[in-house]
Amino acid sequence: MGNAVNKRVVVIGAGIVGASLAYHLAGKGAKVTLVEAEDIASGVTGRSFAWINTSHSGPDPIASLRGAAIQEYRRLETELPGLKVRWTGALSYGVSSGEAQQASGNPPSPNLVSRSQILDLEPNLKHPPQQAWYAAEEGALDAVQATHALIAGAQAHGAQVLTQTRVLGFTTQGAQVTGVETTGGSLEADIVVLAAGTGTSQLTELLNLPLPIAASPAIFIRYASQPDLVRSIISSPEMEVRQGTDGRLLAAEDYLDDALQNQPAAIALRTAQAIQHELHGVASIEPEWACVGLRPMPVDGMPIIGYLPDIGGVYVCAMHPGVTLAAIVGRLASEEIIDDTASPALAPCRPGRFFQA
Repeated sequence: MGNAVNKRVVVIGAGIVGASLAYHLAGKGAKVTLVEAEDIASGVTGRSFAWINTSHSGPDPIASLRGAAIQEYRRLETELPGLKVRWTGALSYGVSSGEAQQASGNPPSPNLVSRSQILDLEPNLKHPPQQAWYAAEEGALDAVQATHALIAGAQAHGAQVLTQTRVLGFTTQGAQVTGVETTGGSLEADIVVLAAGTGTSQLTELLNLPLPIAASPAIFIRYASQPDLVRSIISSPEMEVRQGTDGRLLAAEDYLDDALQNQPAAIALRTAQAIQHELHGVASIEPEWACVGLRPMPVDGMPIIGYLPDIGGVYVCAMHPGVTLAAIVGRLASEEIIDDTASPALAPCRPGRFFQA
């Protein structure tokens, strides 16, 4: 690595993507400062269903990234005892076979399973379909807990973490960013990494290089209920649900609009009725928390990963699905930043595509 060691890297954003970047960069010898405007995992990371889902419909330019996601999380589990994934598998039905295609890559294809096999997997289903797709290798995690585990790992490698610290601007020398101005003072940097979710576009606007990243809303719900109702991750037209290690049921729903009947609390009640209709044994189900998470969605649907053009020293990581890709992107981006080795898997994701004449 030579002089790459002790490279000063400021990572902006302490969600799961920023945490993974900080961990991998610090592990390579970089002098990392992680800056967060609020608290760790206070953005969309804390409002994520957190399904490590490698399936994708249609042509997929980032198939190799999705394909490597699971093995990268399995690697992180061996390195960070506090990072635990529940590898329960995922059962999907009510979608066409074209919508349930796997990502070409390392994970095996989802298997088409019969009604009796579905009931073996999920005995509490009241209305099992005749067949469903089952991806045995997929799982889910507690995204907040995983983010804290990654940050603790980064700190063990010497990273500094600054929460409640808002970025005000950048210092530059010619066409090179040399640091970050924050509410807590100035930070010198050789590289600045933008991993601020939906806030990333505002940061790039400060550099006159705005990136088209939309805030895509989705609803996340947590219920108090009985344990052992759901064994895997169930994704159907009626519900997208899984059970956490603490027994709570977790659900994801589409955001419809801001009408009163479609507020998160109202959708949580409707989803609870759907869950009771679909599952045996739901004696009680009480919404504990329902909220809107704003996912960073690049306008073309592709992750934005790599150096900004026309200015030196700024590397961007903005993507959906962030939880799925956090582990693999953290490793590959750290190799690009510290080892100066460009990753072919990240080639379709470069920010430069938005600035071509």
